[in-house]
Amino acid sequence: MVGAPGGKARGTGAAGKAAPAGASLPVVRNNSRLTVLSGPSGVGKSTVVAELRRRSPEIWISVSVTTRSPRPGEVNGREYYFVTREEFDRMVAAEELLEWAEFAGNKYGTPAAPVRDRLERGLPTLLEIDLAGARQVREAMKDDALLVFLKPPSWAELVRRLTGRGTESPEVVDRRLAAAKEELAAAGEFDVTLVNTSVDEVCRQMVTLIVSSVNP
Repeated sequence: MVGAPGGKARGTGAAGKAAPAGASLPVVRNNSRLTVLSGPSGVGKSTVVAELRRRSPEIWISVSVTTRSPRPGEVNGREYYFVTREEFDRMVAAEELLEWAEFAGNKYGTPAAPVRDRLERGLPTLLEIDLAGARQVREAMKDDALLVFLKPPSWAELVRRLTGRGTESPEVVDRRLAAAKEELAAAGEFDVTLVNTSVDEVCRQMVTLIVSSVNP
C-alpha cells in the first residue's frame, strides 16, 4: 500500500545514519550482493517492489513460489509462481528452495537456482520475503546478503492497511497483526531500516542501497 502522500521515508543503517538519496544503477556490475527486503504484512513491500520493477528493470527481482490461490489481478510468474502443495513439498525435499515458510495454511519459498545464477553473473538481485525467510537467507548467505527492513509509519496505519485490503478473512488478518508485532520487534536484526511513508522515497533509497551492495 502507498504511504501518506508527500511523506518522506527515514532510513537508518547499523550506525543510525540516514540512507543516501537515490542514484542510477551502473551497467557493468561485479561482486554483486543479494539484497533482501522484509517487513510485516501490509507495510507495502509488494508496492515498493512493483515500483522498483517499473523504474529499474536492471534489478532482477526473484519470484517466489506459493501454494496459495492467486488474488484478483495476480499473474502466475509475476507476483508468484502458484504451485500445488505436492510440488512445493517436492521442491523442499530436493533442496531447491533458498528459504521457505508456512503461514495461514499456505507455503511460500524462494527458488535457489535463479538467485545463485544471477549472483554468479554479478547482477543486482532482490528478494521480497518475510522475517523467517530473511533469517534463513542470512544463515545461508552469511555476509553476502544485505537485509533491509520496511516499517510502517505507525501501528495504526499498518492496521488500517491490513484491514482495508478486504482480501482475507478477519481470522487471517488477526494472525497477520499478531505476527506483525513480532516482526516489528525484530527490526534490529536487519542492516537497514526504512519507514514507508513515501513509496517514491523508499524506492530511491532501495536503489542506492543496491548500488552500494553491488559496488562496495
